[in-house]
Amino acid sequence: MPGGRLTQEDRRLIAAWLKDGLGYAEIARRLGRPTSTISREVARNSGRSGYRADEATRVTGERARRRKPQPRAVPVVENGYGRDPEAVRAFETEFAEMIVETGLPRMTARLLACLAVSDDGVLSAAELAQRLQVSPASISNAVAYLESQAMLKRERDGRRERYVIDEEMPQRVWNESVRSNQEWVRVSRRGAEVLGTSTPAGARMDDLSRFHARINEIMLDDRIAVFAGDALTVLAALLHAGRALSVSALADALGWATDRVAAALRVAEEHPHIAGPVRVVCRDGEYGAVPLVERLTAGQLAALGG
Repeated sequence: MPGGRLTQEDRRLIAAWLKDGLGYAEIARRLGRPTSTISREVARNSGRSGYRADEATRVTGERARRRKPQPRAVPVVENGYGRDPEAVRAFETEFAEMIVETGLPRMTARLLACLAVSDDGVLSAAELAQRLQVSPASISNAVAYLESQAMLKRERDGRRERYVIDEEMPQRVWNESVRSNQEWVRVSRRGAEVLGTSTPAGARMDDLSRFHARINEIMLDDRIAVFAGDALTVLAALLHAGRALSVSALADALGWATDRVAAALRVAEEHPHIAGPVRVVCRDGEYGAVPLVERLTAGQLAALGG
């Protein structure tokens, strides 16, 4: 077939036409191939007795077998929990396919799934390349994308760089989604101003800005639910400590990032219904948790004392 590999019949014709004295260009024309294909074929497969079709077919087949890459065994990852490695690997593939369906590139999805199913949630570039059987360049590109979306973070371990998925990842992704949506609102509003809302294009931009503004309202409302658990944990920590603490002191005690503690405190302050009978107070940059005495009548307070 023109453009495909030479068949045994093609080689027999080449041998016969060479004996007849035809040149490479004429043989190529008759076979519908480039002249260079014929010249390379003859140069590679000619010996002392000239070009032989059967020998050329045999040698070409041996070359193809030697070049055929041997499949690399996928490393078995020991988890120490008695789980079936094959079942874990199958789930990792299923998880990655689900991520692909949300719009992420396949290599990025595979890397995210690999990190997500590792118990520590921490792997180096070399470990990821080994587990996924890909090049370091593929790892680097996928990591750059995931980092830009706040789906992972980098850590230094001596000279090595490690990539981490931790318990704060969902909140980082949520915050990045809110920020991105707010940019849609800002830019589309600017577009409506530039184009003029009385024009079709301007009206379209105005509709787009209103749509994303509504999404932004919903996301900000729902963010309360995301941070509600953290808010209760911070309140419990303050009650247990029995004294006012700064954001950094709370972050150190809880092992959280300061941004996470600050967000939890803000939710507790702005949405007192989450805290129930306790409220957050701030004095001189330090936070404390005190009873919400407004829930008690004057008589109840007197009976309780204090």
